[in-house]
Amino acid sequence: MDSLYILIPIAIVFVIIAAKVFFWAVDNHQFDDLDTEGQRILFDDDAPVKKSDSAPKASASDATDADSQSSGDDSQ
Repeated sequence: MDSLYILIPIAIVFVIIAAKVFFWAVDNHQFDDLDTEGQRILFDDDAPVKKSDSAPKASASDATDADSQSSGDDSQ
């Protein structure tokens, strides 16, 4: 019975916190449009993603490798 003196105030604090969180969500328009988020996964994106180039660009290390290979061919 003594535990009720501790559990009842704790329960009241939890209810107050839950009510504050609920009213915060309502004030910040969290519940305005519940259908759009559920339907967004069903539709494609409006604009397709554009690829910049079909061939990858050569990096600086590839250019130095090509230069070292061409210089080695000249010495033979």
